[in-house]
Amino acid sequence: MARLRRSWVACGLVMLALVSGCTSSGGAHPDGGTPTKAVEYGSQDINSRPVNQLKQGGTLTLANPQWVTQYNFNQTDGAVDQVEQIDSLVEPVLFRLDAKGVPQADPDYVTSAELTSTSPQTVTYHLNPKAHWSDGKPLSVRDFAAQWQALGRGDDRFGIADPSGYDRIKDVRQGADAHEVKVVFSTPYADWQRLFTPLFPAPATGTPDQFNKGWINRIPVTAGPFRIDSIDRTAQTVTAVPDPGWWGTPPRLDKVIFRTLLPDAAQQAYLNGEIDAVNAATTEDYAKLKDAKDSEIRTGSAWDEVHVSLNGVGGPLADIDVRHAVQRAVRREALAQVAAEGLPVGVPLLGNHIFMTNQPGYADHSSPWGTYDLDEARRILDRAGWKSQGDGKPRVKDGKELRLRFVLSNATNRLGLDLAQLIQQMLAQAGVAVDITKVPANDYASKYLFKGNFDMVIFRFTGLAYPGSTVSIYQQPKGEQAFLNYGRVSDAKLDGLLKKAAGTLDRTRATELYNQADAEIWWLGHDVELYQRPQVMAVRKGLANYGVPGLGTIDFAKVGWER
Repeated sequence: MARLRRSWVACGLVMLALVSGCTSSGGAHPDGGTPTKAVEYGSQDINSRPVNQLKQGGTLTLANPQWVTQYNFNQTDGAVDQVEQIDSLVEPVLFRLDAKGVPQADPDYVTSAELTSTSPQTVTYHLNPKAHWSDGKPLSVRDFAAQWQALGRGDDRFGIADPSGYDRIKDVRQGADAHEVKVVFSTPYADWQRLFTPLFPAPATGTPDQFNKGWINRIPVTAGPFRIDSIDRTAQTVTAVPDPGWWGTPPRLDKVIFRTLLPDAAQQAYLNGEIDAVNAATTEDYAKLKDAKDSEIRTGSAWDEVHVSLNGVGGPLADIDVRHAVQRAVRREALAQVAAEGLPVGVPLLGNHIFMTNQPGYADHSSPWGTYDLDEARRILDRAGWKSQGDGKPRVKDGKELRLRFVLSNATNRLGLDLAQLIQQMLAQAGVAVDITKVPANDYASKYLFKGNFDMVIFRFTGLAYPGSTVSIYQQPKGEQAFLNYGRVSDAKLDGLLKKAAGTLDRTRATELYNQADAEIWWLGHDVELYQRPQVMAVRKGLANYGVPGLGTIDFAKVGWER
C-alpha cells in the first residue's frame, strides 16, 4: 500500500505516506472475532537513553520505499514520509511532539513561542540568536513571512500540499528586535504549533520557481544538526552528515544514510545487516523478523490509519450512490482479520477519520456506511440505475459496465496486494468489477495519486496528531489544487465544519465539531476507512532513541548507538 502523511511522513502534519509497508490491523482472533485493542495511547518504544550515554560516531542506515526528487515538503510532490524525515535532519523543527502528541518548543530554534493575544490571535516567537542558515544568515521574520506568503495567500503558482493554518494568517512582522517574530491571525487557529515546522529559508522558497523547482534533487539551504553530504541518483541514496556549523548539542552519529529499497529488498537488507530498521507490521514480515540476529522488535501506537480512497470525479464513483454501495459491500472486519493475524499487538477497525481509537476525542461514526451489508449495496446500485447482469458479471448502465480501476504501486507489499484482491472479490459480489493496475513506485505518487488518476487507491495517512492537520485531506479542492484530497470528495458543509473546528480554541467544542465533520466524511463516501495500523518495527540492538515514537517525533540529533 502507499503510505502518506501529509507527508509520507511521521510527524504531525497531514501526511500522506506512500506506504510500501502499509499494512495491518491488529491482533484479530483466528476464529474471526473482533480485532484486539490498540496499544495504549501515547506509548512508545525507542530505547530511550540520555545522549551522554551513547557512543560518539557510527552510521545509521534506513530504507525508503521509493526514490523522490522533490525535497520541499510543503510542495505537492514532496509531501511524503521520506521527504519529511530527511528534512527533519537538516531544517528547523520548531516544535517536536512528545509520545502523547503534545508539542514542545525546540530551544535550539525558539527560546519561547506563546500565544500573546487572543484578539486578534497573536503568537510571538523568540528565536534562538545562535540559529542560522547554512548561507550564514540568521533565522528571521523574513523566513516566516515567505513561508506564509507561499502557503497561505492562495497564489496558485505555488504548488502547495496544505494551506491549512497559513490561510488564516493576516500578518507576519518583526517584534521588539531581530529575534522576535509576531504572527497575527485574521481568524483563530487552534493548532498554531504545527505551523512553520519545518521552517524553510526565504531565499529558497520565496518565488513560485524557487518553491516548485528549487528543491528538485537538492536541498539548497539548511539549518539543522545535519547537512546533506550527497544525493546520489544513480545509487538512489541520500546521505546526511553532522553540520560543523550546528550551534546545538552535536549529534552522536557520524552519518545517516537513506537507501531506496522496495519492501522485500529492505527486509533482506535488514537480515543481511545492511540497514538498521525495517517495518515488521505484517504477519509475514513479523514471522521472518521476530527472531532475526542482533535485532529486537519495537512496538507502539501512533496516528496511523489505512483506508481506500474513492475518486469522486469523472468515473462511476462521482455518483455518491456508487460510493455508498462500495462502502456497504466491503467487509472491513474481514480485511482487518487478514492484516492482523499473528501480530504481537492489535489495532481495531476505525470508526473515525480524525481521531485514532485510543486517542482522546475518538467517537465511532461508521454506521451505517462502514457496516457491511451486501444486499443493501445491491439495492443502492439498483436504485442508481446499474442493472444486474447476473452473478459474476459487472452491472451495466447506459451501455457501460460498472468497472473501477484500483491503482497500486509496485512497491506494495504482499498484504497490500492481498487486501486489494479481497476488496476486488467483495465488490464483484455486488456487480462492481475491479481492475487492479500496478504502476512503478517512482510514478505512483506524482502521476497517479496526486493527479487523481485512479478510481480506488489504498494507502495510509500517518502522524496527524494535530486534528487541524486533517483539514486539507477533506476540504473542497480549488481548481486544479486538490491539496491532500486526492479523490476530490467534499462539500460545503464538511468544509465549513472543518474550518470552524480548526479555528475553535476551546478543545472540547473543537472536538465536537471535528466529530460532526467525521460523520459527514462517512456520509459523503470519501473513502472506505479500514483500521488503525499497528507500529511494529525490527530495529538493530543497541540503537537508542529510535523506533516507534507513539504520537511523538524522532529527534535524529539524539539517535545513536549504546556504548
